[in-house]
Amino acid sequence: MRTGRRRTTLIATTAAATATLVTAGLLTSVSAQAAAGCQVAYSVASQWPGGFTGNVTVTNLGDPVAGWTLRWSYGAGQQTSQAWGATVSQSGSQVSATNVDYNGNLATNGTASFGFNASWNNSSNPTPISFTLNNVACTGSTTPTTPPTTTPPPSSTPPPTNQQPSTLVGWATQNGGTTGGGNAGTTTVSNASGLTSALNATGAAVIRVTGTITCSGMLRVRSNKTIIGNYGATIVGCGLNINGDRNVIIRNLTFRNWDDDAINVQESATNIWIDHNTFSNGYDGAVDIKRGSDFVTVSWNRVFSHDKTMLLGHSDDNAGQDVGHLRVSYHHNYFDGSNQRNPRVRFGNPVHVYNNYYRANGGYGVASTENAGVLVEGNYFENVDDPYHRGEGDSGPGSLVARNNHFVNSPTGQAGGSVASIPYSYQLDTASNVKSIVTAGAGAGKITV
Repeated sequence: MRTGRRRTTLIATTAAATATLVTAGLLTSVSAQAAAGCQVAYSVASQWPGGFTGNVTVTNLGDPVAGWTLRWSYGAGQQTSQAWGATVSQSGSQVSATNVDYNGNLATNGTASFGFNASWNNSSNPTPISFTLNNVACTGSTTPTTPPTTTPPPSSTPPPTNQQPSTLVGWATQNGGTTGGGNAGTTTVSNASGLTSALNATGAAVIRVTGTITCSGMLRVRSNKTIIGNYGATIVGCGLNINGDRNVIIRNLTFRNWDDDAINVQESATNIWIDHNTFSNGYDGAVDIKRGSDFVTVSWNRVFSHDKTMLLGHSDDNAGQDVGHLRVSYHHNYFDGSNQRNPRVRFGNPVHVYNNYYRANGGYGVASTENAGVLVEGNYFENVDDPYHRGEGDSGPGSLVARNNHFVNSPTGQAGGSVASIPYSYQLDTASNVKSIVTAGAGAGKITV
């Protein structure tokens, strides 16, 4: 739960556009003249009362360019705020997005992606109908994006265009497997009191979260629960605490601004699956697992604009409870500018970290400490100064075996020692493909449940 804070790095690159706006014209640069042709993909990734997240991808179809500014205008009073992957400003209705240091150069067919949060009027959020790049208009046909609706949030949505795998893999398949509420009756909740009661009830249940729920503190989750977010479901201000219970599934939820942990798994909790969630701007851990907990899979989640991401094992002096436990699989997660603990591991062996995408992590990627055994396999590291290492702070080193990873503008990390064998079957994606796979599929809203 709460620990001392380290510095926070706010950066993230959003991917997986849900619709495209294509334009053709002249693409010019401050330092290079480009041949005709550019493509812009603009999408509303998520939307809630008063706010939304926008994603933009620019593709250069002409000659290479160095340095770009993309401009567009809003027609319904939308106002941009926090951005990642670009420097975004707004004057009146006009928005300007300028490259940051790592994505200014665009080769032919090269792309740059960025994202931003913005406000809207809860009534209309139309797509921009024209763009300019470096002050030259891109002219041509358009295919507008239709933003998701939130009033009222739908109880179900059609499958997304690029539906992602939703099969449980990893440690949560062991020890009898993880089924959550199974075929139990469904309860739909839309406020804090309803959510609190449903989570704390005895017996198996499927709990559907709809809309935005604002709360505080940690809400206790009892055994045999499946907690599913309908499209756009968001929990603001609080977190979920699995304390000694077992067989819990948490999927398709967005967590923002939690005041402790977003998801805390502790006191020998077992068989937990945390899948396709989005986490940002919280106080402490996004997903912390500790105090003898075991058989956990953390898959297809996205973390951005956040510091301390995923802690495994809470302290160096808890070996008596933790050794032989803390077995967790982390796969296909998008550590999107998240600063540190992606994850930070104590005692668990083997911990399996595979097919994750790491982008611009300011502190480090993976740390193996206190005799842990971590297999770091088939991951994609981009603009990460410290992908993985042994030991962290006052914690002694653990073992770390690294294999088949892909590095872009990142060094290889520090490995050493041996790790216990992985007992379950899994399919390893080719590391060089992981960026496209994970950015297309990680986070809330990417599956139909």
